[in-house]
Amino acid sequence: MIDYQKYIDMAMPVAKSIAMALLALILGLMIIKWIIGKLRKYVDRSSMDPTLKPFILSLTDISLKVLLAISIISLLGIDTNSLVAVIAAAGFAVGLALKEYLANFAGGVILLTLRPFKVGDVIEANGYSGTVEAIQILYTRVATFDNKVVLIPNGVLSNSSITNFTLKDTRRVDLSFGAAYEADTDKVVKVLKDMVNNHPLVLVEPEPFVRMSEHADSAIIYSVKAWVKTDDYWSVYFDLIEAAKRRFDEENIAIPYPQRDVYVYQK
Repeated sequence: MIDYQKYIDMAMPVAKSIAMALLALILGLMIIKWIIGKLRKYVDRSSMDPTLKPFILSLTDISLKVLLAISIISLLGIDTNSLVAVIAAAGFAVGLALKEYLANFAGGVILLTLRPFKVGDVIEANGYSGTVEAIQILYTRVATFDNKVVLIPNGVLSNSSITNFTLKDTRRVDLSFGAAYEADTDKVVKVLKDMVNNHPLVLVEPEPFVRMSEHADSAIIYSVKAWVKTDDYWSVYFDLIEAAKRRFDEENIAIPYPQRDVYVYQK
């Protein structure tokens, strides 16, 4: 005769452990959801950099769920010490296979810590220029000026040179203009200075710089350097180029054409 009571007595502790584990899982997920909700509201109301907000929420959510998983495993009676050793060995093997991704993750942590740029900055890095849209765990998303989206690995960014065009409040516009050798030097300098000083977006301090800078093959080159607010850089850049052509025409200052080789076809 089968002793059912014996099997029931053996199954009860297992069933009890499974029930407690399921209850802990449900309650744990509810508590984690509540914590993340509260944290999200706090983060959204805070003055924290938008770059850090999704990273903190994601990291907190993953950490709490890992702790919950370890607690449930313990309730099931599984030796967590042995499990940790197995996870560590597996993690080492996976780490070797995914070293590029780990390098990108580490690079993301470095970027968020050192803050060479933030969301909204205009940067040049790894051969691309554009506006930073997001700093994710593995990649930084950059929108180029022609509205392409480039994902640059964080590992590359953390180990290469980065030019941040918007970190400073002011920038210098550097331009060069050519005038014919026959043109009056003092007149050219005066016209260029008037052009720069009369532009409403050019800053008075530091004082704009206008000087002859080069004796080229077919022209005298004059350098113009003017300080502007960073947001006004491109407006001033193109305004000065257009204004120089108009002023040179008005003052009869010749602009020589570049020399080109002429090839004659012969039979």
